[in-house]
This record gives sequence, C-alpha cells and structure tokens, in this order.
Amino acid sequence: MRDGYVVAWQGREYDASPDGDNVRIYRSDAADGFEEVRPGRYVRVLTPEDYDELVYVRTTCTWRGAPFIVLAEANSWLRLEYTGGRAPIARQLGLEEFDFGVYQGWAPMHEVSDLSEQRI
Repeated sequence: MRDGYVVAWQGREYDASPDGDNVRIYRSDAADGFEEVRPGRYVRVLTPEDYDELVYVRTTCTWRGAPFIVLAEANSWLRLEYTGGRAPIARQLGLEEFDFGVYQGWAPMHEVSDLSEQRI
C-alpha cells in the first residue's frame, strides 16, 4: 500500500522525497550513484531535469460502506483514515479521533474493498 511521493526515473518508479527543486529517491539495495544512509537504505538526489515524473500516490478503499485512505499495513490489518467528512458516521464505525476532525482506525484486510491507487 503506497502513500507518498513517487518519481519515475530511467523506466522505474522510486519512493521519493521532494527537497526544494531536487528530489531524493530511495531503494533498498546498492546501485551506482546511490549512497548508503543506513543498512538497507540507499539514496540518490535528482534534479528536475533528471526525472520523468513526480506524483503523489495514495491508496484508497471502502470499509463498511465508507471511504478511506490506507495509511499502513500490519499483518492482515490496515490502518485507515476516514475521508467521508461526517463525524457521526466516523464514531458509528468505532474510529478514534486522531486529531480534530480526523478519524482513524484499524480494519481487517478481508473486510476492505475497492482498494486502488490514486495518482495526484
């Protein structure tokens, strides 16, 4: 489940982090031009001329008839954030108010439907 920036570079997509005009891309194994920043984490800085596309990818779904963003996955559970904008429904679903008006909770993966990636 992806939720974050992605860069298309040399025919492959990489997790990315914008840094001013540049973008840092990441991979888990060593490669030419990548610097190891910790074991199993390699980074390379690209300028806007280097990469093809920078987009934000977000995974969305439906749980118990309501719309959500997928924030994380652990075992067979998904951490979801409600995007329906109706506090009574969020409470009815048993979600916790993570911040003012922001409702989150864990849902069993087998109860979730309509999983899809949105490119923003």
